[in-house]
Amino acid sequence: MAVSALRGKGLPSACRNRALYPPGLRPRSGAATQCVPARTQAGAPEWTNVEAMTGLSILNLDAVRAAPVSREPYSFFLGNDVLKPEAVDEIRQDFPAIAKPGYLTVDEVALKGRFKALIDELESDAFSRIMGEKFGIDLVSCPRLTTIMKRSQLKYGSIHTDGPSKVMTMLIYMNDAWDAPAAGRLRVLYDGKNYEPFAVEVPPTMGTMFAFLRADNSWHGHEPFEGERRVVQVAWVKDANELERKKKRNRTAQFLKGIFGR
Repeated sequence: MAVSALRGKGLPSACRNRALYPPGLRPRSGAATQCVPARTQAGAPEWTNVEAMTGLSILNLDAVRAAPVSREPYSFFLGNDVLKPEAVDEIRQDFPAIAKPGYLTVDEVALKGRFKALIDELESDAFSRIMGEKFGIDLVSCPRLTTIMKRSQLKYGSIHTDGPSKVMTMLIYMNDAWDAPAAGRLRVLYDGKNYEPFAVEVPPTMGTMFAFLRADNSWHGHEPFEGERRVVQVAWVKDANELERKKKRNRTAQFLKGIFGR
């Protein structure tokens, strides 16, 4: 069965309605005005061989599927080697030459080569289906906001949960090594005040993937780090209007950084 034919199967009516998105939003077609997370139906999904249907070639889907989902203190998973080894060198070479600190949307960055192909895979419905399968929710109907960071500042990493407009957040790191003992290592936390104790610490090294469902207690953050910290983030959000607001806010923040240098 074609992927397009699977879109919307078994979803609430709100997720089956088509809507026109502003230019540049993902997905560009067959999307919902609002994404309502819904538990998948019991039984094996019809799309388990999705890589054969879509031709995904950069993401190591076996590694993504093999990473166990933890439910405490909230729902998350940590996967390793999620980039195929033969693609890593080209992804490293094609990573955008970003001078500004912080996250930039894909619309603000010149994408090329293997790195652009990776972004296409991360934004694909096929990948959303796999991630949704892991967590038992629908993600295909959710608009996606993809951002890229190369340089971190000391003010980043404060403990937070992500806003309620987000359904799920995924981070994939692309640093060859990480020598800082604690700084810059994302932690799964138990409250909004303390970096310790923590449930899991995420090494921001090449091919490490961390994803979590947003919740009122999805506390996470990292100790301050300044310098190069390469990461791609994909956020699945509830509706297209919220996605456009986030993109506009991000553009404004980057504009102000360009003026004030912070």
